[in-house]
Amino acid sequence: MRKSEANKELSFDFDFLDKLVVGIGEVSQITNIPTRQIRYWEDKGIIKSLTEVEGKNRRYNYENIKKMLLIKEMIDEGYTLDAAAEKVKKRMEMIEETLNKLQKKS
Repeated sequence: MRKSEANKELSFDFDFLDKLVVGIGEVSQITNIPTRQIRYWEDKGIIKSLTEVEGKNRRYNYENIKKMLLIKEMIDEGYTLDAAAEKVKKRMEMIEETLNKLQKKS
C-alpha cells in the first residue's frame, strides 16, 4: 500500500465530527448502552450532554460517544466504573492531542 493510500484511509472529516450530535436514544442504539446507564454516567459527571436545561432531550457529540464506548469496553474487561472513567479520561486527553496534531498537518 502506498503512503498516500494509507493517509487517505486514516483521514478524518473533522468538520463532520464537530457537527455530529445525536440524542440519548440514538446513542443507546449505536453503543448498546442503556439510556438509564448513560444518564447515571452523566449524573456522576463522567460524561456531559450538550443540553444545558434539565428536562430537555439529552444530546451528545462525537467526543462523548467515543468516551462512552471506551468506558463500556473497560467495564466489559472488568474495570470498575470509576477506574474505567479515569483511564478513559487519560486516553481521551491523549487522543485529543493526537487529533489536534493531525488536524494541524492537513
